[in-house]
Order: sequence, then C-alpha cells, then structure tokens
Amino acid sequence: MLDFDLAELYGVETKRLKESVRRNKERFPTDFMFVLNTDEWQILRSQIATSRWGGTRYLPFAFTEQGVAMLASVLKSDTAIKINISIVRAFVSLRHSLITSPDNKIELLQSELSELKNYIEEVFIDYNDINEDTRAQLELINQTLAALQADKKLTDKPRKRIGYWTSDEE
Repeated sequence: MLDFDLAELYGVETKRLKESVRRNKERFPTDFMFVLNTDEWQILRSQIATSRWGGTRYLPFAFTEQGVAMLASVLKSDTAIKINISIVRAFVSLRHSLITSPDNKIELLQSELSELKNYIEEVFIDYNDINEDTRAQLELINQTLAALQADKKLTDKPRKRIGYWTSDEE
C-alpha cells in the first residue's frame, strides 16, 4: 500500500506518516517498506488517472504487509493504536490456537493410543495366563485318564455277562 492511502486509513496526514517512518528507520527494513522510483511512480500515476492531492514533491513510500503492521505501532492516531492492538491480539490468538488445539489433539491421540496399547497388552497377558491355567488343567486331566486306563488294564478280567444266555454262549 502507498503512504497516502495508509495515512488516510490510519487517520493521519501523509506528512506525519512519512515523518514517523523516517524517525523509526530501523523498524522498516526493505522487506517492510521501500520508496518507489520515478518510473514505478509514473506507471502508478497513469493507472490512478487523477491526483487527489494535486501532486507531490516526494516519491511515495510503498509498504508491504509487515510494514503496514509495523506502521500501526509507530503512529500515534487512535485508529493506529486500535489496529496495533488488534494485530497483537490476532497474533496472541493464533499462537494460543497453535499451542492448544493441534498439539493437544495430537497429545490426546497419543495418550489414547498408549492407553489402548497398555490395555491390549494386559488382555494378552490375561489370555496367556488363562491358556497356561487351561493347559495345566488339561495336563492333569490327561494324567488322570492315563492312570485310570492303567488301573483298568490291571483289573481287566472277564466279567459276567448280564442278560439272557443261550446255551452256546457260556
């Protein structure tokens, strides 16, 4: 934006705006503000068509986005002060949202994932404990069945038949 437009926006005279910039040169590096050269100014003037202020003795300052924000901090008008406060609040709000929202969501997901992982590990440990207990019980059952079969073989003698007999079956 050009100095005369910003002066109107901030509610100060262009002369005072340029004066404030010159007094605070260190706050306006070339990526914040620069002076248009004659050719650039002529091209712009032909696009603007008419001059509102009847001409200028000095080439205008052109401000980048950062320069417009910095300008709000060096000017003394009420509008500049309000804009500066709004800029600071916007940055604080942005920083706050960056600190709280995404990071907390990521941290929340990480903690939930960790809790889920711990729960699954506990379930598998319990499952393995049950399997070991079940295996032990099955082993005892097999040993008992083996012992019963061994006893049966020792006591295996022909038993008396129950029921009706025929003469040839004795």
